[in-house]
Parts: sequence; C-alpha cells; structure tokens
Amino acid sequence: MIAVEGLCVRAGTFRLDDISFQVPTGGYGVLMGKTGSGKTTILESIIGLRPVHAGRIELCGRDVTRLKPAARGIGYVPQDGALFSRMTVAEQIGLALTIRRVAGDAVKRRVAELAELLGITHLLDRRPRGLSGGERQRVALGRALSFRPRVLCLDEPLSALDEETRAQMCSLLDDVRRRTGVTTLHITHNTHEADTLADCLIRLHDGRIERKLLSRPNE
Repeated sequence: MIAVEGLCVRAGTFRLDDISFQVPTGGYGVLMGKTGSGKTTILESIIGLRPVHAGRIELCGRDVTRLKPAARGIGYVPQDGALFSRMTVAEQIGLALTIRRVAGDAVKRRVAELAELLGITHLLDRRPRGLSGGERQRVALGRALSFRPRVLCLDEPLSALDEETRAQMCSLLDDVRRRTGVTTLHITHNTHEADTLADCLIRLHDGRIERKLLSRPNE
C-alpha cells in the first residue's frame, strides 16, 4: 500500500498542504491534475527526492518519510527514461542489482526474465541511441523492476509516445501489474491511460485531493 497522510511540501513560493490518499496493495493508482498543480512534487516526495515539511508517507506499512531514496525500495520510471548512453540495454536493466552486489549469474537470469516479459530480448546488446521511444521506456521499466520492488512510481512515462505505442505500453503496464502484483502510482494527463490502467483514480485540483476507487473488468 501507498499511504500519504497530511503531506505538506514547500518549493519556493509553491506549496501543497494536507495532501492525503492511499493506493491499495497491488493496486494501480493514477494521479491526474493540471500542469503545475504539484503532481510531480507529490511523486518526488514519495520517492524521497524532495523533502517533506510535514505529514507522513508509508509504503507497505513502513514509515519512509525521512528515509533516503535508496532505502525506500521504490522502482522509478522518470518521464524521459533517463538511460545511460554508454551502457547496453542488458547493463541498464541489471544496474540496480549490480549496485546491490548481486551475483553475476543471478543478474543475467533476472535481466533475461524481464527482457522476455517486456518484449526486448532482441535489444539486450544495443545501446540507447537509435531505440524508439517505446523501446526506451520498456528498458527504463525493466530497470525499475529489476530488484523486485513492492512499489513502482511512474512520472508521465508515456507522454512522448504516439497513440499506437501508448496503447501498446498501456497493455504492457497492465500485464506487468497483474503478473508482479507491484503497487503502482502513475502520473499522467491522458484520460485514456487513466481509463485503461487505474483502479484508483486520484485527482489533484486547487491543492485538494479527490480519490475514487474504480471497478475494472476481470478483477
């Protein structure tokens, strides 16, 4: 579960006060709101990239409000993917495991497993240059999932994709959630993404949160 309680954040003259919402364990939460409303600020606070003035953030029952990002165990996909130009796709996906000093054979097995799940096995020896937008985001998603996080945060991951590729990625994200059970918070402006993916819709409007649980087919 992702639980945000009474969150207050300051960023220059911008401020958010008393932000509270929950995404159930294994749920897919979609956070929507106007540009500049503070969606990314909330996400960065959850990840640990932005300090919190007041309030509490719990992930899977653990208070992480004051923990460093690496200690929160969150898989994160930024808007642009943030791939490293000199690393192969395989190296990108395995990076978090390598940093954690996981044995080489185990890293290779996990990379192969994720590459198959994400449909990018044929790209493992490639570098980011020349990859399509959809391919880059699949690689970034694989990197975020590599260490089996219990929480996944995505910051407008499909915003730069064409409609056909966006639809494919929505289907992939839904499949990943179903197969891994990872609790997800996804920021988007796109109502189709929200309609396709969300079972918990969170709207940020004039600094206030509106939360709605949705019923989804076949669940």
